[in-house]
Amino acid sequence: MTLPDWLDPLPGAEQMRAMDRWAIDERAIPSLDLMERAGAGLALLADRTVPRGPIAVVCGKGNNGGDGFVAGRYLDELGRTVRILRLAEPAEYRGDAAENLRRLEGAHEPFTVGALDGAALVVDAVFGTGFAGEPRELALDAIEAIAVLDVPVVAADVASGVDASTGEAAGVSVTATATATFQAAKPGHWIAPGKQQTGALEVIPIGIPPGAPIEPDVGLLTARVHALVPGRDRPGTKFTSGHVVVAGGSRGLTGAPCLAAEAAMRAGAGYVTALVPASLELVFETRLLEVMTRALRDEDGALTADAVGDALEAVQRAGALVLGPGAGRSAGAFAFARALAARAPVALLLDADGLNAHAGALEALAERAAPTVLTPHEGELGRLLGRSSGEIGRRRLRSAREAARRANAVVVLKGDDTIVAAPDGTAAVNGLGAPALATAGTGDVLSGIIGAYLAKGLDPFAAACAGVRRHAAAGRVAAAAHGAGSVIASDVIAALAQALDGEPEA
Repeated sequence: MTLPDWLDPLPGAEQMRAMDRWAIDERAIPSLDLMERAGAGLALLADRTVPRGPIAVVCGKGNNGGDGFVAGRYLDELGRTVRILRLAEPAEYRGDAAENLRRLEGAHEPFTVGALDGAALVVDAVFGTGFAGEPRELALDAIEAIAVLDVPVVAADVASGVDASTGEAAGVSVTATATATFQAAKPGHWIAPGKQQTGALEVIPIGIPPGAPIEPDVGLLTARVHALVPGRDRPGTKFTSGHVVVAGGSRGLTGAPCLAAEAAMRAGAGYVTALVPASLELVFETRLLEVMTRALRDEDGALTADAVGDALEAVQRAGALVLGPGAGRSAGAFAFARALAARAPVALLLDADGLNAHAGALEALAERAAPTVLTPHEGELGRLLGRSSGEIGRRRLRSAREAARRANAVVVLKGDDTIVAAPDGTAAVNGLGAPALATAGTGDVLSGIIGAYLAKGLDPFAAACAGVRRHAAAGRVAAAAHGAGSVIASDVIAALAQALDGEPEA
């Protein structure tokens, strides 16, 4: 599996082991040298994080503990007061970790909870990237003790208790102030809940040369994805710039399709049509100046299955259909959404109640011939998979991939760490933080942006990734203008034009 060049690879535990083996076996780099550089970088980060006071280094029995032994030695050489605490007897250590324990010349002691007393900083070197599942025995005691301390923590490679490949944390885990990760960032640094456990992330080069034959299947989104989106050509027309149809709206929920339609226009679509309940058409005609509207049959202000034929006629010449914003949860609205999704011959983006209409019926979407993109938050994805939102939150990457595979669709699992998952397992993670987007209506804006990119002919994974990145960038632009706590969805739409030119700190 080869990631596109607009994603920065995030190797998981298996890929990192392969990278280490390649460096050692094929490039003849001594493994002790790799550990030495890792531990030295860890020590320097710890020293910068808390420049004064005693430091406790808690070392597990694997190579992560070996990194901690090296860090403890360097911190001592820097003149810091250090207690090096091991979680195993010296005879239990193997390989490079055993050698670096020997180099300490006895300057270490068994871990006890009381040994952390008085520490101004703790270095967490309990587990490394190979950890999965739940911690046990003395490692569990150490993690629990670190977790309740009210002092800064610097993690070696990944906060202990976090799965580096997925971000999952099945049991108790460390919340780091900062993490020194070695050679490359990992998925677990960017995917929740691991993202929240990582703190400030610093990548420490350890001397592995470029060219390792590994193929990560997760990547971090970069601004390079913007180059994929075609502009408006000089000889083009409003139709060649992309025609988006937005279908949705119901009594009390007219704002959502308006935001999606306006976002599609601002994101570059040349023509947008809103399919709306006939009894509410005047509301949309008043609000939408650049968007065409088409009234469909409705019942008590919500679209019904009787409107599917007219909707299909309207989408025949479109490039993409955005289905669901504000559609409501009536039986008629759900029947409309299911029937139109099944029969629409164009690229489809399902959001909001278009997703809720398919709760427990993901496989029906796999029958579609045209591309499909789903944009759920945790609650919506939970309904699609028949699970609680809490379970989705604990297993975000795994859940997004499962839904993508079962629906044969691209899944955009929204959040601070928005994940874009393709049916083949390829995944992109958005690392461009935008707290301003945590407000009503911004999901509709995202739907409109991705809809515009689908209508321009981008493949669904690229369209979703480009839309996610531009949406986040616009959130940051809007925050710079209004303050993150004051941004509303229409501010994000207004900021889309600037979002390609700069991504300011928020």
